[in-house]
Amino acid sequence: MINGGDTAWLLMSSALVLMMTLPALGFFYAGLVQAKNILSILFQCFAIAAVVSLLWFGFVYSEAFSGTGAWIGDLNAAFLVNMARGAVHPGTAIPESVFVMFQMTFAIITPALIIGAYVERIKFGAVLLFSSLWLILVYAPVCHWVWGGGVFAAAGVMDFAGGIVVHLTAGLSAIVAAWTLGPRLGFPKSIQPPHAPWMVMVGAAFLWVGWFGFNAGSALKSGADAGMAMLATHLAAATATCVWVAIEWVKYGKPSLVGAVTGAVAGLATITPASGFVGPLGAVALGIVGGAVCYVAVMVVKRGFKVDDALDVLGVHGVGGALGSLLVPFMVGLGTGGVALARPLLAQFAVQGEAVIVVGIWSLAVTYLLIRVVKLAAGWRIGQEAEVQGLDFASHGETGYHTAG
Repeated sequence: MINGGDTAWLLMSSALVLMMTLPALGFFYAGLVQAKNILSILFQCFAIAAVVSLLWFGFVYSEAFSGTGAWIGDLNAAFLVNMARGAVHPGTAIPESVFVMFQMTFAIITPALIIGAYVERIKFGAVLLFSSLWLILVYAPVCHWVWGGGVFAAAGVMDFAGGIVVHLTAGLSAIVAAWTLGPRLGFPKSIQPPHAPWMVMVGAAFLWVGWFGFNAGSALKSGADAGMAMLATHLAAATATCVWVAIEWVKYGKPSLVGAVTGAVAGLATITPASGFVGPLGAVALGIVGGAVCYVAVMVVKRGFKVDDALDVLGVHGVGGALGSLLVPFMVGLGTGGVALARPLLAQFAVQGEAVIVVGIWSLAVTYLLIRVVKLAAGWRIGQEAEVQGLDFASHGETGYHTAG
């Protein structure tokens, strides 16, 4: 039977997760780019939300959650033609329609996260085609493997809210996109600083609040698991914020707002796979590790790899998601409030490691092949003149700001 309380919580969680893309991620990313590219970021987020929603309705939801195959779903749920109004999602007390909507919001934000790697230099048509193909061939299969009853679900992998499904896939695919595009003009010495740090903070604040729906909503019911996931999420974000601020303060003599909010997102990404499994102490520990490791990772990608992952998708989301996924077995026993492992610690760690490695290889390889297809079909990078002019006008004929004339 449908439980009204559980249903109400999942309806709210769906709205919160959608808010993470519209407008939170849009504001977060738009504030980090040059003023002449602000509308391009907002438009990309908005367009991805629309296109992914229709693909999810058409067949991608079925690909991810229908059937019992180890590697991919079937098409029995295509176009939702067999979903009755009162259908209950198996194993829950919520309507199937609510589960479809909740998972749709995850499918929306995941390809939108990748935007951060290729800002200010990609064709709009390429964004739409790449995001669509990526959803079908990377996100949906991985979602099925981990959450849809596939191979890693059967193996007992622990990914409560998407450290593997969302953050690892997006982070690794982002670095491939950034590498194939090449750096922005002036990288790394003369890249302009964020044009609106206040907007970055507003976007990050919306993300922080929306993440409660992302993580606590993944309990799929209103109860103890949702409550602990919400508490763990908040503590990890707060801890990682403080860690990032402390590092910058020591290193540069003053902390930055952009650094603080980046630390918060790193903590949120790191806690995501563990949020429903750890207690408060485990969450704080993950916040410490996530803040410190992601800070180093951001530096390594830009200065070591010399790849222009413009808004640090790999360093924050990819590394954070992988780190949290690998550390889950070690963190559940810290303090009280964590769950009991279903198998010995090292055996569970092996399952986590296998999932991270396989999903990582799949994400890298398929993304590279998809980009080659997109280049042939829609092109990939804009011309130098358009990049200097800015994507707002070059791609959309609009400007984000008007000066008095």
